[in-house]
Amino acid sequence: MTETGPQPIPQSPPSTIPAKRWAYVIPVAAIMYMLAYLDRNNVSVILPYMHGELELSNADKGLVGGIFFVGYVFLQIPAAILAQRWSARKTVLILMVAWGLAASLSGLVQTKSQFYVARFVLGFFEGGVWPAVLILLASWFPLRERARANALWMACLPLSSVLMAPLSGWMLDHASWRWVLVLQGVPPLVWAVVWWFAVADRPAQARWISRAEADHVQRSIAADEAAKPSAGSGSYLDAVKQKSVLVLIGVYFFWITGFYGFNLWLPSVIKELTHDGSSTEVGLLTAIPFTVALAVMIANAAWSDRTGRRRQAVAVPLVVGIAALLLGQAVDGALPRMLLLCVTAAAVYAPYGPFWAIPGQLLRFEVVAVAMGLINALGNLGGFAGPYLVGWLTDATGSSVTGFAVLSGFLAVAVALVTLGLRPSTRPVHRLSGQAAEES
Repeated sequence: MTETGPQPIPQSPPSTIPAKRWAYVIPVAAIMYMLAYLDRNNVSVILPYMHGELELSNADKGLVGGIFFVGYVFLQIPAAILAQRWSARKTVLILMVAWGLAASLSGLVQTKSQFYVARFVLGFFEGGVWPAVLILLASWFPLRERARANALWMACLPLSSVLMAPLSGWMLDHASWRWVLVLQGVPPLVWAVVWWFAVADRPAQARWISRAEADHVQRSIAADEAAKPSAGSGSYLDAVKQKSVLVLIGVYFFWITGFYGFNLWLPSVIKELTHDGSSTEVGLLTAIPFTVALAVMIANAAWSDRTGRRRQAVAVPLVVGIAALLLGQAVDGALPRMLLLCVTAAAVYAPYGPFWAIPGQLLRFEVVAVAMGLINALGNLGGFAGPYLVGWLTDATGSSVTGFAVLSGFLAVAVALVTLGLRPSTRPVHRLSGQAAEES
């Protein structure tokens, strides 16, 4: 669907614009969140090797993975508002130190109930990081670069699994699961120092950026803001009551239900495929699907920025994921199932960059913070629903087939919402050449 809309203000050709922000902001933020994702997801590698120490059933394991996201809800909107009105840099720093300490303490639990509490607290402190960094990126990257910036930062999600799943597996072969949790909580405390000195809230505050690049970013973002529709009175309530925001909450919830349901149980499926292989072997094999996901995620975001087709960049990968999840339950043989796990991982990761470019495209900067916080808070409740559903259905049926079939249904609802609920589009995305293009 092509629309006519406001034409962008003429700017310097992209090739002449300095681009140090890509080398400074993105890597530091990506490593920071990679450590967060490690402390969130290391439990998926650890659970198959706890050997009944806390007497966890499959449903209990699903609850361990899912209760993180109950805690994750609480700081989403407060942290987003703090990042927008006060400082994204300082907000993330405080949360980084808090979640690092919480991650280490989770290795000291003695009972199942304590493990639930520890995971809840970890989710509580990690919850505000995601929207705060999205606000930070919105101050550094204009809309025409936003999906790529988001995707390169969010590449830390599959990259964390590529690097850290084998590391966690290797550590489990040489230490107890408790020591793995304690030690993996330390890196965020170290990286907090790097974050403090390397990151600035906006280009005008950074020492390492040139005046030309800072001016370009400031002009481009001002032009983006001027072209956006107003959000009624400009209040947070008016912003979040918009149909598009409500649809995005629904899309994210159903997508994330399938996403984390698949992620938490992936190492267990691979362990089954290897006939109870060692933790190192399972960790290495678990990295393969996430390596594929990393490449597809970045390519899909680049395509989205080039064409402006945000909806398609979200919906098409999820359709592929549905097919792969269902086929994976129907085929036999380790190799075909492993290939389908790779396809599924790529499909559920691919929408990240384009999806998170949509709120900033629809809402002005002064209200987008709370909208993104709300989308992430309510949407990530799917992170509780997915793992728990798979675990509960596995206990009830004696097979993971039903659980993964249900996850496919959740992804199908996400596809329907993004395809039908965000149509017609609110305003056009412009190609880098300045020509109007189809958008979400």
